[in-house]
Amino acid sequence: MSTTLQPLADYIVAQAEEAATKTASGLYLPDNAAEKPKTAKVIAVGKDAKQVKAGDRIVYKSYSTTEVKVGSEEYILVKEEDILATVK
Repeated sequence: MSTTLQPLADYIVAQAEEAATKTASGLYLPDNAAEKPKTAKVIAVGKDAKQVKAGDRIVYKSYSTTEVKVGSEEYILVKEEDILATVK
């Protein structure tokens, strides 16, 4: 997947993953109980990003992102310091 967004410095462009609609035990969650997604797939990284690369899945601070829409695709911009972990 390619994007026309090229992040600067240590910013990361990612696509947020959908919030879970079902628990691990199989119970469906009502719409108002689903948490906002806090994981995302990295699409592109700025030249100063050191620990994250395109294709990684990340856990990020949800209040520290900027949401951007390019065409029909929605992306988030997050600073590398606001990424809490990568998901293997």
